[in-house]
Amino acid sequence: MADVQRLISGGDIVGESAVWCARTHRLFWVDIVGRRINALTPSTGHHETWPTPDLVTSIGLRKDGGCIVGLRTGLAYWDYDDRFAPLATVEPDLPDNRLNEGKVGPDGAYWIGTMQNNIGDSGEPMDMTRSSGAYYRVLPSGRVEPLTTREYGICNTMAWTDDGRFLCADTLSNQLYAFDRRGSELTSRGTFGEPFPVGLPDGSALDAEGFLWNCRVGGGCVVRFAPDGSVDRAVELPCKAPTSCAFGGSGLRTLLVTSARFGLAHELRNDPDQGALFAIDVGVSGRQEHLFG
Repeated sequence: MADVQRLISGGDIVGESAVWCARTHRLFWVDIVGRRINALTPSTGHHETWPTPDLVTSIGLRKDGGCIVGLRTGLAYWDYDDRFAPLATVEPDLPDNRLNEGKVGPDGAYWIGTMQNNIGDSGEPMDMTRSSGAYYRVLPSGRVEPLTTREYGICNTMAWTDDGRFLCADTLSNQLYAFDRRGSELTSRGTFGEPFPVGLPDGSALDAEGFLWNCRVGGGCVVRFAPDGSVDRAVELPCKAPTSCAFGGSGLRTLLVTSARFGLAHELRNDPDQGALFAIDVGVSGRQEHLFG
């Protein structure tokens, strides 16, 4: 049985986009609806937050020491202050779409997924009526390159395997996918394993052995998938909606997991485990994050 520890009580409405900074030994993540960026230094317990000017959907690390941040519709440079310098707008022709999952790829570009906006101006849930999400890569020049057609409900999970595949997910379809990747071109999409019967796929992290750890939003667990898509094991969590994970800490041997309380029943909003940050000893190490630039 894996040891699960709550590091921070449930302060996030939608915690997402966990990324470990090896330079500063901090975990960064965002609260999409709470419109803030978080950072935690696990060795000291020091927790920092910064407000954002709009919904903040993802965060990645830059080679020059700063971050790249996904907001509602565009990407911006951020240097740990109150300034967000615009870099690119991803889907200017779809103003009622928003950005969702984002992660720096092995090519140094920022890969980003989109979805129909499901969050109102006051942070209230909005119904989704279509699958109009797609995957893109954004270059340091600001150029936006489409990678897929617009057919995904909620773009989630981004992982690049050692054998040249790109793993991703559509949360609404409860399906993980594997593309063949030639450089930055995606071809031959196939399914990655069978749909897991508990929860829906959200964010993921690859470990050093090439296994994918996938958060199951609504299912209260993190599932480890083997490289062939078969289920290796599942770790139960005390929260209902784990959302994103990253390996961090000493030797990258701790799986750090964000969670959400968005849309949960009122009685759950006072539960310190809903929207909390967790640390799990899973007995395997992770991988260094790619850097943008």
